[in-house]
Amino acid sequence: MISVSKLLCGEKFFGDSLRYQNDASRQRHGTTTGWGPVVVWNMTRACNLKCLHCYASADEQAGTGEMTTAEALRFIDDLAAFNVPVLLLSGGEPLLREDFFTLAAYARSKGIRVTISTNGTLITPDVAAQIKKNDINYVGISLDGIGSDNDRFRGCRGAFAAALSGIRTCLSAGIRVGLRFTINRHNYDQLPEIFRLIKEENIPRVCFYHLVYSGRGRKMLNEDVSHAETREALDLIMEKAREYSGDGREILTVDNHADGIYIYLAVRRSDPSKAEQIRQLLLMNGGNRSGIAIGAVDWHGDVHPDQFTRNYVLGNVRERRFGDIWQDEGHPIMRGLKNRKPLLKGRCAACRWLDMCNGNFRARAEAVYGDFWAPDPACYLTDEEIGFTEDR
Repeated sequence: MISVSKLLCGEKFFGDSLRYQNDASRQRHGTTTGWGPVVVWNMTRACNLKCLHCYASADEQAGTGEMTTAEALRFIDDLAAFNVPVLLLSGGEPLLREDFFTLAAYARSKGIRVTISTNGTLITPDVAAQIKKNDINYVGISLDGIGSDNDRFRGCRGAFAAALSGIRTCLSAGIRVGLRFTINRHNYDQLPEIFRLIKEENIPRVCFYHLVYSGRGRKMLNEDVSHAETREALDLIMEKAREYSGDGREILTVDNHADGIYIYLAVRRSDPSKAEQIRQLLLMNGGNRSGIAIGAVDWHGDVHPDQFTRNYVLGNVRERRFGDIWQDEGHPIMRGLKNRKPLLKGRCAACRWLDMCNGNFRARAEAVYGDFWAPDPACYLTDEEIGFTEDR
């Protein structure tokens, strides 16, 4: 996750304490010394929408063998014991779990920051009141286009209006809410309209996600934007981050750590001193840290290196404590992610910015090349920019 507002404008936001740590504070198993990873919990497979890019391949039916309430409470105890700082409740659609607020409230009582990743269509005033009452820290609501374009992508007529209503309801209730937008070939040209929307609705946070080819998203390999279009998108995002500077709004990009280097190189051309500050922040961030500072647990209790790498199971929280699984480097993928640089291939291995990116997303590499350690095909930096030559 790259805070464009932080890099370009030097503004301060909550996530800074987890994103920017010096080398001495880093550890092999968490966000920083003394803390475990941020955990994404896909707590149910059930969903009222059927999004084209869903990494969890969710549908209207709950997955068989989902963790019971009692099992989930024990799991949360394990997270608290391992000092997990943030639990992101996702799905499917997490609000479809009948015990959602019981589990969210329990995690908050254990000192864990709780956030929700939701399609927003189920957030009525009563639901928003429950979110507020249970001190849930943040609600991220997905919109992937304007009007019918979002509805087609989300597989449900009326999804845009319902999600926008969810955003407005959260804002009215005084809940910290943000918009989540996954860039792809079908909505790329709507970025200006999305920026108009967040300004008109006074949405305080927006995350622009890059497509990851996982779950149903594997079928969208040919639906991603081109490298040139990605660069154009980043130019617009940077322009808007500067425009909104000082109004408390945070703009971020997610799932492509090439963004940080692209921003750094753009700034370096006009302001080397500012660029050096950005470089230091990117080094402290450390790039992709799947299997280290972020992990995922699915509705069965299976632990994965991140929410997109569901084809690798590291263990199950019904059988072992999460912290024990997370620190066990017996699985070759988990062991490799802890120190991946010697395993990376091609452009990633030769990249001069590896310390800032850490090889980007392995799920995309495997989806395209069938090799977990191959270069990330979504890296849009040129060979010249990364210092890649055939002899390297």
